[in-house]
Amino acid sequence: MKTQLEIALPAAGEALAERVSVWAAGVEPASLPSEVSQVVERQLLDTVGLCVAARRNDYVEALLETFEPKGSCTAIGHRRAVSCLDAALVNGTAAHGEDYDDTFEGTPVHTAAVVVPAVLAACERYQRAGSDLLRGVAVGVEFMCRMALVVRTGVHRAGFHPTAVIGALGATLGVGTALGLPPRHLASALGISGSMASGIIEYLAEGTSTKRLHAGWAAQCGIRAALMARAGFSGPRTVLEGQHGFVHAFCHPDVDPEFGHLTQRLGSRWLAEGIAFKPYACGTMAQPFIDCALALRASGVPADRIRSISCKVGEGTVHRLWEPLAEKRSPTTAYSAKFSVPFCIAVAFVDGAAGLRQFTESRIADPRVLEVASHINYEIDPANEYPANYTGHLRVEFGDGSVREFNQPHLRGGRRAPLSAQELAAKYEANARFGGWSKNRLEKTAALCKALFESDDLTALRSLRG
Repeated sequence: MKTQLEIALPAAGEALAERVSVWAAGVEPASLPSEVSQVVERQLLDTVGLCVAARRNDYVEALLETFEPKGSCTAIGHRRAVSCLDAALVNGTAAHGEDYDDTFEGTPVHTAAVVVPAVLAACERYQRAGSDLLRGVAVGVEFMCRMALVVRTGVHRAGFHPTAVIGALGATLGVGTALGLPPRHLASALGISGSMASGIIEYLAEGTSTKRLHAGWAAQCGIRAALMARAGFSGPRTVLEGQHGFVHAFCHPDVDPEFGHLTQRLGSRWLAEGIAFKPYACGTMAQPFIDCALALRASGVPADRIRSISCKVGEGTVHRLWEPLAEKRSPTTAYSAKFSVPFCIAVAFVDGAAGLRQFTESRIADPRVLEVASHINYEIDPANEYPANYTGHLRVEFGDGSVREFNQPHLRGGRRAPLSAQELAAKYEANARFGGWSKNRLEKTAALCKALFESDDLTALRSLRG
């Protein structure tokens, strides 16, 4: 007689991890839509620029202090070679560190900062070709996008960081695909990484660096889980939908998972085509409000005449970007400022920009910025489309009683208003220059990134060291 557990388990090949793994193992670079290949190419360039920009920051230097002295893989922007796992950790942390990396619009998840460092390190260590890098990144990113739709806001509401926990699974599938694991090993690897996934969002309380770590930690988990499965270690194939599985552990019980998003039109429709690249160096949901501030500033609105600013917001953004309001109006750290809509609006009004130089210790102490931020309030709009759409709204009242209002109907850089190739190239160049690279070097690196997926090996990655 079958036990209750055996009766509840799906038949072989029917568990979600198994179905996804069959798809992943069958993906070939030639079968990828050109739009997906283009997104992956842009993600690689964006990631490299972000790693260079952050390479001298204290949190990156602190990570490097913990590494073993031996290795053969590339920590982008650093002379010393490091281990495969350490490369994934430092590159992922650096890429996500300034919250300037890409996002999947409609969900609070970042993909490239996790998947690119994981697959890049694994391919370099195990001497895979550029085509393996391409399909591994494409698969890992697509899986993360689909899983983000399955759980929607449920992971955040449960106190976890979606990029961290979904990222561990995405990195695992991406690395396993790049290394050529068969479906049964891929499914087992997903089961293993389900027990490795972690990342709480308590960093919000004081703007500490743990959020930065989440992408790198997920990236190294993906490599470890894939290698363990390849060696024969087993993981539960019901890791996603099981009674004690991923969704049960990481999704708030009030949010029902929609597993159909994971498998519907899998292989014929690529959600990765809609990856959004950020124009500003801060939290995703703050970006449309910056567009509003910049538009009003460009129209001649002077910051010193502002008496008050009111913003209509989605209820789901309040606990991360608006409260506690005293902290958001006067952030205690430069990192905390990135997740403060009042600060983002204020610094955009004063500086006319919201790049890496706007989120520094000197800028969060600027009395002109803090004065504007002190007059910013919010009201919850029940009709706000969040998380399906990210919008911005500012109503500015001046000392003479006059009012100006501006709405940003969608995320700039997202599917409705994607950044141009020129804008993305300019972002990469600015980030690489911020990190100290010369024009000659950043141009050579851009050419390398463009050609890497056609390469038979990835030894050219060594040129990214130092």
